[in-house]
Amino acid sequence: MAREDMLIDEGATFGRRRRSTPTTPATAEEVQAALDAAAADLGVAPAGAQFESTELFSPISGAEPVAGASAADSQMFMREGFTPGPIPVEYQKLYGNDPAVIGWKVVTNPDGSQGISVALPQGDADGGLQFATYGATFERDSSGNVKPSTKSTASTTSTTSASTTGLKTAEQIAADAAKAQAQGERQSAYDLLYSQFKLYGLEALVEPLKGLITGGASPSEFTIKLRETDAYKKRFAANAQRIQKGLKAISEAEYLGLEDQYQNIMRNYGLPAEYYTRGDMGTQEGFNKFIANDVSATELEDRVMTAQSRVLNANPEVLASLKAFYPDITNGDILAYTLDPTKALTDIKRKVTAAEIGGAATQAGLGITGTRAGELGAAGITKAQAQQGFQTVAEVAPRGGQLAEIYKQSPYTQTTAEAEVFGLAGSAEAARQRKKLTSLETAAFSGSAGAGAIARDRAGVL
Repeated sequence: MAREDMLIDEGATFGRRRRSTPTTPATAEEVQAALDAAAADLGVAPAGAQFESTELFSPISGAEPVAGASAADSQMFMREGFTPGPIPVEYQKLYGNDPAVIGWKVVTNPDGSQGISVALPQGDADGGLQFATYGATFERDSSGNVKPSTKSTASTTSTTSASTTGLKTAEQIAADAAKAQAQGERQSAYDLLYSQFKLYGLEALVEPLKGLITGGASPSEFTIKLRETDAYKKRFAANAQRIQKGLKAISEAEYLGLEDQYQNIMRNYGLPAEYYTRGDMGTQEGFNKFIANDVSATELEDRVMTAQSRVLNANPEVLASLKAFYPDITNGDILAYTLDPTKALTDIKRKVTAAEIGGAATQAGLGITGTRAGELGAAGITKAQAQQGFQTVAEVAPRGGQLAEIYKQSPYTQTTAEAEVFGLAGSAEAARQRKKLTSLETAAFSGSAGAGAIARDRAGVL
């Protein structure tokens, strides 16, 4: 086809238009001068001179002009300052790498920013070249590395997408830079989150979600996805159990905080490590049970104190009474029993109080059933009151029973003495019965001291 002269269209779209044939042929220098002036008016870098050519530059990126290229073509290519070859790697991160580029050069703008001008094959049958300066600019940082320019420079070419030219627009470069920065920030966010989770041995929770974090997921989306993972469900298993029990699920922070409090309480009271040692991902089955059953740190401490102070560190009679009264405590592990969150703390305390009362009776040489000890406990009798009161009962009840038999009176039993000593129901009747026996004995011995222990004043001991 006929050779067409090339001009840079407005917007540098590499569009081609025919020139009318001048009446008087212009010289190459005149044509170049006209193009330079037009380029200056448009605010673009000067385009290459028009030329006549019978040879083609190779369309293969990075190749030298083909052998036998006309002197005019070669001189023009070199005169314009183009370097044969593809765009260098350091610029490719900004401008891409169009395989059609056969030459490039750096151009400097008045504001100090720089851009890339490229030489491309014309692409028609009779060859030739076209040149354009890409509008997006760059500058170098203090280390000499290329980065998008922060200066505002008017584009000297069209914003043709990289999909058609392999080059990137100023908007694309800015977007890429913002994306890289955001990606870096998201990576930093992941690293921070990972390090925080690792403090609690929970890094296994966040690792599967790295792509979600670095991909820019919102906090709410991340939270939803996190709670759907098997690792999360295993680590915070008690929340599901709480919901099944009609309780509200607690936050992860509250969950971890409770575990720390449980561990500190058990360690401070000297409990065996097996009760608070954590396993995979920091889990502790006992802690899960406490949380699932809504056991607060205060309640846990109360349970531990009940087991440690009132049973394990008490007189052996208390432990013996506890096991005798309540056969369900068969393994002797009172600590495990009191720490079982399925057993109500009030029920545990009731049984321990009964055991303390039973222990006090045993120490006084008396027998007592679990039912009776429970009744005394329900009446408000404490361990200290039981210890003092049973000493009195032990002195009064045996002699009272003997006198009741001797004088054919109603039986005076340990229960009768307990009613008066501990102020239980029937205490007034028990007191009258004791006084009557005392009077009978006094009369029988004509005022002698034979009444003994049964005549003692109720104010202290009988």
